[in-house]
Amino acid sequence: MMETGSAWIQKGYGIIKYDVEPNWEHIATINDGNLQGVPVEVNYVDPRRARPRQRRLYYALLGDIINWSGEAKDYLDEYFHNLYWEKTCGQEISLSNNTTNTVSDAKRMIDYVIDFIFDNEVPVKQGYELLPRNEEHFQYQSVMHKSCLICGQHADVHHIDTVGMGRDQTKVDHTKHRVMALCRIHHTEYHKIGPSEFCKKYHLTKPGIKLSEEDLKKLGIKGNYNE
Repeated sequence: MMETGSAWIQKGYGIIKYDVEPNWEHIATINDGNLQGVPVEVNYVDPRRARPRQRRLYYALLGDIINWSGEAKDYLDEYFHNLYWEKTCGQEISLSNNTTNTVSDAKRMIDYVIDFIFDNEVPVKQGYELLPRNEEHFQYQSVMHKSCLICGQHADVHHIDTVGMGRDQTKVDHTKHRVMALCRIHHTEYHKIGPSEFCKKYHLTKPGIKLSEEDLKKLGIKGNYNE
C-alpha cells in the first residue's frame, strides 16, 4: 500500500504527515514486530503538470517497442497503463494534453517503459534523441545492462571520479565513486574533449551515478566495501 503525505525536512532529518493513517500493525509485522527503525523510501514529487516532451518520449519509445515486437499500439499502451495501475496500487495516469497527472507521474510511467526496453534489449531508434540520459534511472539501467549511455552499444563501466592512478582497484570502496557506461568510442571521446565539453555535447548535467555495494558486486566490480 502506498502512503502519501507532506513533509517538513531539514538536512539530516524530517517530519512526515500522512494523508492516510498507515497500517501500523502491518508495518510492525514486516519489521520483526518493531515500529522503530523502520526503513522508508522518500520520493520528492514534481507537482507540475506532465510536460509535452514527456508525452513525445513515451510515444516515441512505444513506437520502438511496436517495431521490435509487432504488437499493436493500443495493446502496448494498455499494457503500460495497466502496469502503472498495478505498481501504484490503483492510480490512473493520462499523458494527454489536458492531463491532470504530474511530471513525477509521467516520469514513473516512462521509467517502466525504459525498464522494459533494457530488460528486453529493444533497439531504440524513434526515441533516440529524446532519451533521458540526464536522469539517474536511465543511467542506472544503462550501467547495469552495460549499454552505452550515448549510443546504446555494448559498454564497459568506467569511473567518472578519480580513484587514484595505479591504485589497487580491489582496495577501493567503489560505492563512493560515480560510474558511467560508455562504449570504447564514447569513452575515448570523453577523455579526448574532457568532461565539460562531453556533457555539453550530450546534454548531461548529471554525468555518472553512484551504485550500491550489491549492484557493484552484480557487475563483478571487486573492492574494499568495509572501509
